[in-house]
Amino acid sequence: MGLRISTNVASVNAQRNLSTQQKELSHAQAAISSGKRIVTSADDAAGHAISENIRAQMAGVNKAKDNAFNAQSMFQIGEGAMNEVNNILVRVRELGIQSASDNVSDKERALIDTEVQALLEESDRIAKSTRFGNLSILDGGMEEMEFHVGPYGTEENIIRVEVASDATNEGLNTDSISLADKSGAKDSLETVDNALEKLASMRANFGAVQSRLQRTVSNLENQNVNLAAAKSRISDADIASESAKMASANILQQAGISILSQANQNGAAALRLIG
Repeated sequence: MGLRISTNVASVNAQRNLSTQQKELSHAQAAISSGKRIVTSADDAAGHAISENIRAQMAGVNKAKDNAFNAQSMFQIGEGAMNEVNNILVRVRELGIQSASDNVSDKERALIDTEVQALLEESDRIAKSTRFGNLSILDGGMEEMEFHVGPYGTEENIIRVEVASDATNEGLNTDSISLADKSGAKDSLETVDNALEKLASMRANFGAVQSRLQRTVSNLENQNVNLAAAKSRISDADIASESAKMASANILQQAGISILSQANQNGAAALRLIG
């Protein structure tokens, strides 16, 4: 090859290779520092699109799981309040049996009725004041509820629940109970039994929904784990591989700089012929 000073081909070649190694080194450093194999969408356009779709789906799954947890909490609060109403009704029934017996006088029945009316007022207050946020749970105001428990907007991502939860005295028909006389005491027993049956039905409904929501949460957690694994396989960096690439690029870069330095001296050989 002749000696030329106008164009240093060896230097141009060395610069091109050095630029390539610099890009490889920068990419490996970015991948290691970010933990991402796909630093820019140009690295893997299809993989980047799939990864971002999975990321959006994971965010939806996580929020759907929160919805399911909150729905569970709401029904647990209602269940706890109904348990207290149930305890009150059991006590009212106990007092009704006591008042129905002739071993107590009407004066004593009046005292028993005072306790019963206080208990029923508290039962009604509990039912009307039990809330989850601003939602009244046990006053009969809720009918059908929808819980969004999936990452998409289609029907299969929604749980619909019929909520018959009127635990007020009016809803349980216990607002007319009076133990002031023996006849009222006897009648109260059937009324309380019917109220307990209604309350048991409501509690069973709440329990069934909680059980369903537990399965929903479990499924969403499984989805989240599997989606995270899929996203990791697509977009996360293999640190061992990237470290090897960085080491290789670093060595080749140093070699390129050395060769470029030598190539830049090639023109000096031609100058020695001019003299």
